[in-house]
Amino acid sequence: MIRTFAMLGFWALVVPFAALVGFPWTLLTGEIDLLYWLGTRIAWAGVRLAGVKVKVVGLDRLDPQRTYIFMSNHASNLDPPILVPLIPRRTSVLVKRELFRIPILGRAMRLGSLVPVDRSNRDNAIASLRAAANVLAQGVNMTIFVEGTRSPDGRLLPFKRGPFHLAMESGTPVAPVTIAGTHNLMPKRRWSLRPGTATVTFHQPIDPTQVSDREELMAVVREQIQRALPEEFS
Repeated sequence: MIRTFAMLGFWALVVPFAALVGFPWTLLTGEIDLLYWLGTRIAWAGVRLAGVKVKVVGLDRLDPQRTYIFMSNHASNLDPPILVPLIPRRTSVLVKRELFRIPILGRAMRLGSLVPVDRSNRDNAIASLRAAANVLAQGVNMTIFVEGTRSPDGRLLPFKRGPFHLAMESGTPVAPVTIAGTHNLMPKRRWSLRPGTATVTFHQPIDPTQVSDREELMAVVREQIQRALPEEFS
């Protein structure tokens, strides 16, 4: 638990100072870049402080000037603070709609083009996809954990269909990502964090216009993500 407290304590100490600088700048200028940079650097530093090393594979497969939908597996709370800082340029993510009601934070998230998500009914889910499509049209990446929740055992869960519908409708290339090792470091339902190495593999992007339909796109993305997972999670 000491390493977990070190990570959380670091975030608790540093985030308020960053907010004192980042939030006023963002609200005054309408520019999110400084706040985004501070947030991702603090997240990354906290994970590294806790003894997590990160090995990155395949980042050179991406064109940093293109917009992608990054689709990743999800097995640990460590995944977002490890993955998001590695993505070239700014990325949007899906955020619970309730958080947008918080003053200042909600406005900052809107300026950052984060997408509110509410899966309570079909209409709300469709609205979230439309909002994500608008973000992509602005040239901002989207990062989605396609299982929709953390895997309890490190194996791939069934994928949500919405992100693949988004890719097919928008024509945005999909960049599959495999995060391996975080399940062993901090699995679901365990707060203690052990030191070790997480490997993030960026696979060859997939042009959705070159596949026949959503089902084929899902199958290709799943095969690529699965390929870089250790054998015990196959």
